[in-house]
Amino acid sequence: MVDADIQRSVEAVWRIESAKIIAKLSRMLRDVGLAEELAQDALIAALEQWPRSGVPHNPGAWLMTTAKNRALDQLRRFKLLRRKHPMIAQEAELLTEDTAAHESTDEEVGDDLLRLIFIACHPVLSTDARVALTLRLLGGLTTAEIARAFLLTEPTIGQRIVRAKRALTEAHVPFEMPRAEQRAIRLASVLEVIYLIFNEGYAATTGGEWMRPSLCEEALRLGRILAELTPEEPEVHGLVALMEIQASRSAARVDPSGEPVLLLDQDRARWDQLLIRRGLAALERAAGLGGALGPYALQATVAACHARARTAQETDWVRIVALYDALAQLAPSPIVDLNRAVAISMAFGPLGALQIVDALGNDSRLANYHLLPSVRGDLLEKLGRFEEARTEFTRAAALAQNARERALLRRRAAACGT
Repeated sequence: MVDADIQRSVEAVWRIESAKIIAKLSRMLRDVGLAEELAQDALIAALEQWPRSGVPHNPGAWLMTTAKNRALDQLRRFKLLRRKHPMIAQEAELLTEDTAAHESTDEEVGDDLLRLIFIACHPVLSTDARVALTLRLLGGLTTAEIARAFLLTEPTIGQRIVRAKRALTEAHVPFEMPRAEQRAIRLASVLEVIYLIFNEGYAATTGGEWMRPSLCEEALRLGRILAELTPEEPEVHGLVALMEIQASRSAARVDPSGEPVLLLDQDRARWDQLLIRRGLAALERAAGLGGALGPYALQATVAACHARARTAQETDWVRIVALYDALAQLAPSPIVDLNRAVAISMAFGPLGALQIVDALGNDSRLANYHLLPSVRGDLLEKLGRFEEARTEFTRAAALAQNARERALLRRRAAACGT
């Protein structure tokens, strides 16, 4: 039986150091799946040895050394294949000599981490696989923790991760930085994965809770790491800014019983000013790198408009409409159009916004999107068309998968006209 304090220490160190260990081993072995297995071996060794010997003075270095030694053993076994596979053996020898010759510098560790981020979010993988693999390799989360976060079974997540590793191996994805012509596409995939993780924590699509703070925290941590590794990428800073500012509202987004509180009804005194300042600073960094703002930076600028308004009434909705106009030109989507309609309603009244929302009703991509009838119900309610509004809120509730959100929409339907 592992001592509870020792286990907590091991888990805490693992959460901090695991991505660096897996990244280094991946560079040594050119195999992400094998690297993760050997890193897990080091974790098991710590759980077995630290209760007897005590926690080392530098536990992260202990884990790294133990994992690296296992990788070197693996490379030496590769050498035994010399007669059948001389090229593999030759590369293994070079890697063994190079690894044994020196310890990694901070710059090399950063490069390895960045390579691992790009691999975990490789476009050859499905979106679900990229999310699961990123949380596993870079977040240090167990399969059980990922399953709980997304309300899925542990075998489902386990199979997803196994298939992702197999897909990377079968596609011969190299452990290297993307080439210049591929970098923008690959970086966009990374940003998409991080923001998907954040959004699932910020507004859970399913389950009985409105928010899952641990996912927000993990996405923020990954975003901050990525910003340190790619300081010249404005959209990375834009995404960090967006997440920081949105996360600042977390405490105000639910009431004491856990029920959702909509943006305009939130107590802004409960918004986290430190996160807001961090978000605004990240937005300044994005803008300071020059060029037009990208989609994430534009969304962060919208969030900043809300953050700078002391009350809901002081929100600069005209500027927000202009920002959504720019976003619709840069990254057109029906979701952007729906958000733009909400801003138009706040800036200029609900009638013009309703025309936009009605047109969106013909877009098949929003056929099962519960926020479309929710927004339409809100606009109809403002226009005094209460029976129609009630119908829309009821329809939105039927489409909503999150129990808290479904209950909120039902309450809004019941309250129409009262």
